[in-house]
Amino acid sequence: MPAASVLPRVAPVRVGEGERLRSVGLPGVTLAIRSRRPVREDLPPALYVHGLGGSSQNWSSLMAELDGVVDSEAVDLPGFGDSPPPDDGDYSVTGHARAVIRYLDAAGRGPVHLFGNSLGGAVTTRVAAVRPDLVRTLTLVSPALPELRIQRTAVPTGLLGVPGIAALFTRLTREWTAEQRVRGVLGLCYGDPGRVSPEAFGHAVEELERRLRQPYFWDAMARSARGIVNAYTLGGQHGLWRQAERVLAPTLLIYGGRDQLVGFRMAHKAARAFRDSRLLTLPDAGHVAMMEYPDVVADGFRELLAQRADAAEGAATVAAGAGS
Repeated sequence: MPAASVLPRVAPVRVGEGERLRSVGLPGVTLAIRSRRPVREDLPPALYVHGLGGSSQNWSSLMAELDGVVDSEAVDLPGFGDSPPPDDGDYSVTGHARAVIRYLDAAGRGPVHLFGNSLGGAVTTRVAAVRPDLVRTLTLVSPALPELRIQRTAVPTGLLGVPGIAALFTRLTREWTAEQRVRGVLGLCYGDPGRVSPEAFGHAVEELERRLRQPYFWDAMARSARGIVNAYTLGGQHGLWRQAERVLAPTLLIYGGRDQLVGFRMAHKAARAFRDSRLLTLPDAGHVAMMEYPDVVADGFRELLAQRADAAEGAATVAAGAGS
């Protein structure tokens, strides 16, 4: 795989304090990568993957919380954030996973601590299953794994994947302001939208206004939603639950009790599916716990690392005893 090439950014986007944003050209795709300057050079690498309609900005608070723990980078999936659409128009879960794998292969940063939220949770589950060499640990925040009984509040999001619905929705809501749209998204994704500060709300409005000017915004949303629905229907070895069972990396599962998009009841099924898993439930969180409770999510990740270190030390002690 050729080394990644750095291309100039072509659109303005908000970059938080301590962050930088760059565009990386890869075969068939260009990805925007948000990163923080590591506090020291020996930190292990981490990569964060956002959900449907999100961007790398969704991880900014958690990345800041984990300064000194990992060397953080977050990706804008193709067609989202500051990343243009993929050359082949493939917005399936597999297509997004392929983009993540191409970046990790080109950057040579693997294995990484891999994080995923919602759609990003499905994408990173697939990455961890098919390329275990690239993943040290897996942290999933409300991952979009198949549910037999989907919550009614999640149905409209799924309907975006039906051909023509996105165009119809665009026409029906053309008079909506960005502020109205953001309030709707916050009401759907947060356990308590009141936790969002006026400053953060203003930033979200600015970002949505920017995204809505992109000619491919709704197409990326619709095709990615369709990709999730299609992934739900796959069976056999390509099914997401089957792939979850193949994940070797220690896995932290985080579910919110007020999640309106991923059923809280799926938490224990996920804990059974991932062979080496720890479960963190947040009763007051919604769909984006890493944005609502970044400190708690960071603590959960630190505990995962501590347990992993203890297990490795225990294994080394047993091996030393057996060899004596």
